[in-house]
Amino acid sequence: MLDIGIMVEGQEHMTWERFLGLAKTVEELGFDSLFRSDHLTALGGEKQRESLALWPSLTALALQTKRIRFGPMVCSMTFRHPAMLAKMAASVSDLSAGRLDLGLGAGWYQEEHKMFGIDFPRYGTRLRMLNEGAQVIRMLFGDEPANFDGEFYQLEDAATYPKPRDLSIIMGGKGEKTLQVVARHADEWNCSYVGVDVFREKSHQLDANCEAIGRGPASLRRSLMIPFVIAQNDANIQARIDAHRRMFSDLPEDISAWHQAGFIGGTPKQVLDQMKSFQEAGITRFMLQHNDLEDVDSLALMGEAISALR
Repeated sequence: MLDIGIMVEGQEHMTWERFLGLAKTVEELGFDSLFRSDHLTALGGEKQRESLALWPSLTALALQTKRIRFGPMVCSMTFRHPAMLAKMAASVSDLSAGRLDLGLGAGWYQEEHKMFGIDFPRYGTRLRMLNEGAQVIRMLFGDEPANFDGEFYQLEDAATYPKPRDLSIIMGGKGEKTLQVVARHADEWNCSYVGVDVFREKSHQLDANCEAIGRGPASLRRSLMIPFVIAQNDANIQARIDAHRRMFSDLPEDISAWHQAGFIGGTPKQVLDQMKSFQEAGITRFMLQHNDLEDVDSLALMGEAISALR
């Protein structure tokens, strides 16, 4: 079944009022899920932008919504010990009756680590941390006491309750070594900011990685996180691109450049055609990045359009 959700940046002018209002809108309009980023400060260096802490906001979603799935995209392994992450995820999963999906990543934004004094090892080290952290979390979610003696993490007859319900582990990334970790540990691979051709290429590489370790490629779901704009005419399409760029100025300047980057945008028909192309390439979940937090009209128009995909 195709899942169509919304993704927001929790560190870019995000307040409780905006976040909870958005969650209510997403659920009422028929979207399937709501995901948010895990960062400590705005990505462009504007430190004055309000930034909503991840796990309190996910706890609020568990209590304030009834139907949609939700989760982080993604939790950097540099921020938290995996045992603490497993405990928080299991608790929120239980509170939400099994609607949490857990995104895991190696971390990438060096500036926030420097700003808050958090260690930021080299990429290869962070990838090994992710590899071990995923194993630790899986073991703690299991039924037996967990023992693990790794380079970074150790467990000794460890157990944590409650256990999560119906929780999937999502991993992103497109690098060769990252996709090897994804094949070993993820239930879902999330590809971001690419067009259909690049997605197919990376997906085929992931298939080969799965086959190399004896895993059926079909057991690893594929999702896409990508910015979107939708409107009925060119002027409004451009206005919505401009709104995206007020949050992230490096996004494409117009719809032509938007399409060249592989992003989803245009009239409802154009948007649906693009999404169908991704669906035919293997996408089973869309995380449509919504960067204008006050723009309810785009969400409403997208909500009307996506019924044709189901």
